[in-house]
Amino acid sequence: MSDSSAALRRKIESAGELGSVVRTMKAVAASSIVQYERSVAALADYLRTVELGLSASFRQDRSTPAPAVAAPAADASGPTRGRAIGAIVFGSDQGLVGQFNDAIAIHALDTLAAVHQPVQVWAVGERVQARLADAGLAAAGVFAVPASVAAITALVAQILREADAFAASGRGAELYLFYNRPSSGAIYTPATERLLPLDAAWRRGLMQRHWPTRNLPEVLGMATTTLQALIGEYLFVSLFRACAESLASENASRLAAMQRAEKNIDELLVDMNANFHRLRQSSIDEELFDVVSGFEALSHGL
Repeated sequence: MSDSSAALRRKIESAGELGSVVRTMKAVAASSIVQYERSVAALADYLRTVELGLSASFRQDRSTPAPAVAAPAADASGPTRGRAIGAIVFGSDQGLVGQFNDAIAIHALDTLAAVHQPVQVWAVGERVQARLADAGLAAAGVFAVPASVAAITALVAQILREADAFAASGRGAELYLFYNRPSSGAIYTPATERLLPLDAAWRRGLMQRHWPTRNLPEVLGMATTTLQALIGEYLFVSLFRACAESLASENASRLAAMQRAEKNIDELLVDMNANFHRLRQSSIDEELFDVVSGFEALSHGL
């Protein structure tokens, strides 16, 4: 076998090994998507239960002042000028996710640019933190991206501690979540949710919510303590859902990237194998020509 054929054979073997790695990463990404999507679906029923509890609490004592904690507002139009603004941006720690981090970083930067004042930012993931830093927005802290559904709870607890500290820093402080959400029309879509402050429209909406049965609800025990606990659970579910949807989007983006890589590797292997067979056939032809030429020389000599 010639040197060029041997070198091409090594390249084919390397490409095959890379293809095996890509297929493994595809399988892991697909499995991860399923577990994160299931966790989001499971949260829906629990969120409905918590919202019904909040609705009952607000209805029972309409005079009870809202606790000084946050409530997400999915329809938040954007940050308000003149208030302390904070943002939590969900991204990834690992690469091979296409434009996943770029998309959410650009979305967050465009949204926060309208504020025209300093913004305190926390990044979930080193990759998105780097994108924000490149754009001149330094992160006040960086959280590690959870590697599984079970690890999301610890991250949510860290974020809630930061949220409590930020809320105590000034009256009317606003804290926003930026994350990629799975989308049917595309792999994911950048989304924004407001975590702070407590939204009056959100409270009124819960008070007006239709109760599913004819039996009127009643809150037992201390109303304020119950309300605090329910809002804490509401916050937990909202953060957990945002994180899980971001992780599902990350793995969907990685799966798409691996599918493209696998296609490119397969096409490259087809070309290299064709070149290898041509080189091998050419080498065989040369050896046969040498044998025939030697035989003819010997025949003329005799």
